[in-house]
Amino acid sequence: MNTKHLAVRAVAALAAATMAIGLAACGSTDAQSGSGGSSSTEILFGGDNGSPTFTKNFNPFSSSKRTGINFIYEPLMVVNSIDGTEKPFLATSHKIVNPKTVEYTIRSGVKWSDGQAFSADDVVYTFNLLKTNSALDTLGVWQHIASISASGDTVTFNLKDNDVPAVKIIDQQLIVPQHIWKSIKDPVKDTNATPVGTGPYKLGTYTPNQYTLTKNASYWQAGKVAATSIVFPASNKALDMVNKGYDWGYMYMNDVQKTWVGADKQHNHYWFPPGGTVSLFPNLTKTPYNNVNFRLGLSNAIDRAAIAKDAEEGYVDASTQTGLLLPNQKSWVNSSIPNSGVVKQSKTTALKYFAKAGYTEKGGKLVDSTGKQLTLTVTVPSGYSDWLRGIETLQTQLSAIGISVKLNQPQPAAYTQALNNGDYDLIVASFGGTGDVYTDYSNLLNGEFYQPVGTAASANFERYKDSTTDSLLAQLKATSSTTEQKEIVNQLQEVVYNQVPVVGMFYGGLWGLYSTKKFTGWPTEKNPYASPSTWTSQVLMVVTNLKKA
Repeated sequence: MNTKHLAVRAVAALAAATMAIGLAACGSTDAQSGSGGSSSTEILFGGDNGSPTFTKNFNPFSSSKRTGINFIYEPLMVVNSIDGTEKPFLATSHKIVNPKTVEYTIRSGVKWSDGQAFSADDVVYTFNLLKTNSALDTLGVWQHIASISASGDTVTFNLKDNDVPAVKIIDQQLIVPQHIWKSIKDPVKDTNATPVGTGPYKLGTYTPNQYTLTKNASYWQAGKVAATSIVFPASNKALDMVNKGYDWGYMYMNDVQKTWVGADKQHNHYWFPPGGTVSLFPNLTKTPYNNVNFRLGLSNAIDRAAIAKDAEEGYVDASTQTGLLLPNQKSWVNSSIPNSGVVKQSKTTALKYFAKAGYTEKGGKLVDSTGKQLTLTVTVPSGYSDWLRGIETLQTQLSAIGISVKLNQPQPAAYTQALNNGDYDLIVASFGGTGDVYTDYSNLLNGEFYQPVGTAASANFERYKDSTTDSLLAQLKATSSTTEQKEIVNQLQEVVYNQVPVVGMFYGGLWGLYSTKKFTGWPTEKNPYASPSTWTSQVLMVVTNLKKA
């Protein structure tokens, strides 16, 4: 499912989540798990997909890698995308010496799954491997790093600029063994068919239909790993997940209470936290979308709660108009903004702003100075049935105040091209959810990513440009003071709330499904120690937290 600065990297890292959010209700991937369920000590995992092929690729730097690599290889730290907290793994800690220097203390006593010792040298080797082979640098770490060195168990990263947010990018880089990879002739193309990692699992059996990971007995925290194996079917139908006793999966299901929970009311549960803000992106290079009063009119004209309910069956909430994901980022909320930034529908207020933008009511229609009715074209990708349901509700709401709304539904590839190139009037897209407030706001607002229409942008797809906002982002990037960060984020919230570069509508969910029949300790709303996403290193926090039921 599913690019070199920090914000671009976050776009790439978020792509899987965003696509999962977007493809929520368009059906499920095919699946076959072979037997009708799994043993009492293994996890049947609905988190990989072999369509159209199930290539045996465990190269952790490859775009076509198997999801299982996240159980085999470990990063320095795992970042919880729910709240941005960092959990030590191959590093026990890090220290921001100054905004251009960060030191990591590397964990001792760790072994690779072939029995050889892990050390700081492996960390330095991995990062230098990415420098030498830029195609492997999928997180873009070397667009932030000037140099790297090791002394004993300390690895020091010297950054190119004052760049505190870069630490969370460095955190997440998977580390590979020098003694294995130094002999690989082409690390870009190699599929790493027999992976050697430091993680809780290693590769067991592999067939065209499924593969199995088995517990790594020499894992440095093996005592925390309850499941002896994890089974990855090549495809995963909703019907199979319900009927074949899956333990863990990621999938939107219509009427999840009836389908998933209903299949085993005692053990089947779900957690759908927000993973991004699904929004209307106006093309700010075009009239009337470049008029802030027009955008404020749109923002006040819609009933976000109704759109959220119709789009996602009530699984998620209406979004705030501040750019924050709530409740994930509640600690950042600017208390001076009314209702935490959630804008309530008001026809009166909407018409007031539209009038300032040159549109007035006449004969039940909202018209311009020539009497021509306001007509909007909204682009939504074909097949994104949940987004489409929400936009159809928005269409009805805007029609009620005299606006004609037309829908444009290109295929996903054409949709992505239109989004990147600015070839739209209004387009539905998602932003946020990286777990880092700087990255979320930079992706949305940073003028550094501004591109003229017709040239592909990697972020800031709406083409927002404001020197004051850019200054705020630069200040946020350079400070490690929580007090200063809060003050700056307060101002960034006001930018999104008052300038409406995008019209937030509802949160896109992370569709986490789990069973407590064999294992307990899954991340939940009450215990959000990790995201329910199944394609990131956050799975390491899950498998080291599970207990045998």
